[in-house]
Amino acid sequence: MLSHPRLPRRRFLSAAAGTALAAGVGRAAFAQDYPSRNVHITVPTGEGGGADRDARTFTKVWADHMKTNFEFDYYPGAAGQVGYEFYMQQEPNAYNLLFSNIGPEVIMLTLQNVGIDIGKDLVYIKKTSTEPMAVWVGPSSPFKSLEALVDEAKKRTVTVSVSRLPHPASIGMLALGEATGATFNLVPFGGGNPSAMAAITGEVDCCALPLANPISLGDQAIVLGVFADRNPAPDEANGAPAVNDAMGTKLPPLTSSRAWGIHKAAIDKYPERIEILKTTMQETLDDPAYAEAVKASGLPTAFIDVGNQEAAMAEAEATRELAIRYKDLLTGG
Repeated sequence: MLSHPRLPRRRFLSAAAGTALAAGVGRAAFAQDYPSRNVHITVPTGEGGGADRDARTFTKVWADHMKTNFEFDYYPGAAGQVGYEFYMQQEPNAYNLLFSNIGPEVIMLTLQNVGIDIGKDLVYIKKTSTEPMAVWVGPSSPFKSLEALVDEAKKRTVTVSVSRLPHPASIGMLALGEATGATFNLVPFGGGNPSAMAAITGEVDCCALPLANPISLGDQAIVLGVFADRNPAPDEANGAPAVNDAMGTKLPPLTSSRAWGIHKAAIDKYPERIEILKTTMQETLDDPAYAEAVKASGLPTAFIDVGNQEAAMAEAEATRELAIRYKDLLTGG
């Protein structure tokens, strides 16, 4: 378990006012002046990636509702572990937030024994979007269908670029191989952009990432299959089929949601601030300007998926169970 050093709280009130603060007068003040400065956001992946795009798309509209500015720091490494460990060392004051990708990051926390307990140390308080995983190829690939790719993988090892091994997309490809007798070799590239480039240039046979990635690449990517009950964006993803429909498999849906996370200690200490965060996040998601911002970023609005704290935490628990179920495939153990 990480230790979370407590920084000394600023003394706004004189000692003579201490009794009034203890009686609850101070709580309203904490809410009234919040936010009184910029909100800091930790992104546990690299600058310029999908998480950065989605966080900035959201905060562009959120700034109108929170009436503040946002600062970003990026901490890629160890499948998100570096960013989570950095975040947990920040002061739990509701001015420090984590922009999360629940799927890969909960898998990472489950498999890598980081010592951060979702629910006790950190809580996801709002989901903003959900998308399924997809397998796709570059424009010059000889594989024009998922069946062709799987057939080839029954003859030889097919290479698959992934952003990181602890990821729902990794589970999808390994489970697909297990179900069909195909052999896939996952190659982690440390991020969505380099993973995509490897597929486009032919360095690997195919790529497995969240569906937003190939959609954002336009005609540079041909989606072969979607790890979901249906393709939620058929117009943008060349009508690609669900993997189970194409291959007759029974794989579980493999999705991931973007979500805002915060220290559990901040929730306990500053409930009024947390309520302001949740209220303004919901206002942002309800604002037509947000859907327009998503469109402008090149993504389908079908990915917008509003979920409260209970929904976000339920997804985190389901993902944890999925990671345990497929642990042997992901670790080779």
